[in-house]
Parts: sequence; C-alpha cells; structure tokens
Amino acid sequence: MQKIVIFDMDGTLIDSKKDITLSINAVRKLNHNLEQLSEEFVVEAINKEERNLPKLFYATQEYGEKDRVAFEAEYAKQCTQNTYLYEGIKEMLYALKEQDVQLSVATNAPTLFAKIMLEHLEVAKLFDLIIGADRVTHSKPNPEMLYKILDFYKYNPAKDSAWMVGDNSKDMLSALNAKIEGIFATWGFSPKTDFSLKLQHPKELLPIIL
Repeated sequence: MQKIVIFDMDGTLIDSKKDITLSINAVRKLNHNLEQLSEEFVVEAINKEERNLPKLFYATQEYGEKDRVAFEAEYAKQCTQNTYLYEGIKEMLYALKEQDVQLSVATNAPTLFAKIMLEHLEVAKLFDLIIGADRVTHSKPNPEMLYKILDFYKYNPAKDSAWMVGDNSKDMLSALNAKIEGIFATWGFSPKTDFSLKLQHPKELLPIIL
C-alpha cells in the first residue's frame, strides 16, 4: 500500500508573496506605468477561485507576450530573494519521507520556477515529481495535475491512500475532483476556511498520514 501526499507550493510549503508582488509591480511599472499593488491584494487575487489575473495585475483582458516575458525575466532574478519555507515544513517533509511516504508538488506556478525555489530551499530532492501549470492543459481546480501525479505512482484507490495539501479552495476542489482527500493548510496565504479538515501547523499532518 502506498501513501501519497501532493502539496501545493505557494502558501503551503513556501511564503513567496513578497517576491511575487515585487515582480508583478516591476512589470506594472515597466510596461503599464501603474501604481504598486500590495502583497495582500496580490495574494487575495491569486487565491480567488474565479479571477482575471491580467486585468487585476496589468489592466488587460489577457496576458500579453510583453508582460509574460517581462514577468518571467524579473521573477527569474527575484524568486529566491525573500522566499522561505514555513516553520516546520522541512521537519515534516523529512518525517514523511523517512516513513516511505511518496511526496510530490502540484503548483499553478511554472514548473521551472517551482524547481528553482525548492532547490534553493534545499527540499526539491524530497519530491518525486514537481509539476507546474505549464505541464498540463488545465490548472487547479481541474484535477489534471493531480491525475498526472497519481498516474506516475500507478495509484490504485482500492489499496493506496492519497491526499492533497493546500492553502486555498482551488486545492481543495482539485482534490475533490480527483477523488482524493483534501487537507487545508491555514498557516499560509488563506488562514480562514470553512473546510472541515484543516491544520494549524505542518506537524499536525503527520498523525493523519502516518
């Protein structure tokens, strides 16, 4: 029997809001001469189930190539400057790994940046797969990303157990859509939730999985 835990990244494993916000604001200034956004606004926008991020961030109806190129160039320089693991994450990951739990990451961030940040924070080696939105046709809350990971493990729901750990409703909906259990992390970008299975600290995940 396998135990598989799929983690969201931003707001679950790492606090990346400062570097995301700085990079968005750099593009706003460079390409649109727009005023700076707060970290709170950016986090709230990212976590909305339905939103038009180009409109919220750049006052455009869809992402322009100029904005995409500028953001990726800026974020490549910025993404490891202020980002850090939440307290207790590294210890929790090692505790799961020591018990042969399968660990992967499903993030709506680009895969390249996810790998760069997790390698910088010295935890990338703990994950069998790190999959970003660029590796699938539909990002979370669509279950495609989770299915891709579960297929990698040859997941059999009759004998294996799988969980999705995340900090927003898109993560919980992706778990529901993939027919696995969702666990809400309240230490990240979304401290409040109506979701029943929620954690206040990463160590609380251990008795659930083990």
